[in-house]
Amino acid sequence: MQSKIQIRKFQQQDLNQVAHLFDAYRQFYQERTDINLALRYISERVVNKESTIFVAEDDQGVLVGFCQLYPTFCSVAAQPIYVLYDLFVAPAARGKGVARQLLDAAVVCGKENRKARLDLSTAKTNLTAQALYEANGWVRDHEFFTYSYSLE
Repeated sequence: MQSKIQIRKFQQQDLNQVAHLFDAYRQFYQERTDINLALRYISERVVNKESTIFVAEDDQGVLVGFCQLYPTFCSVAAQPIYVLYDLFVAPAARGKGVARQLLDAAVVCGKENRKARLDLSTAKTNLTAQALYEANGWVRDHEFFTYSYSLE
């Protein structure tokens, strides 16, 4: 029997479970595990009201995924947007539509909060995520390159 997944906004009692998911997300992108960093980072985002986090909870109360939206602006459009920077589903819950449900929640949130659009990026090698995004109406940008400059 497949468990039912509920998508909802982060609540304070979710902190430990979300931090563990966030730590696994960072490891997916080749970062070293650091649960204290994960706890601190997620806690700061929530306390400072700097992001919106959605969680995917199974019928046993276990969080199996999350996504995190950061509010920002598009100067060219002169409108507010969200950046969906983090999206992660635990390996055991993959292939069950959890990521799609999290994406849907992000879209609803963006519309409710009058954002002009949602942006995201993923690794060029993450073909599974790319297929999911495109199947759900996300359009790959072919006009702009993304650059970063490290300040460390």
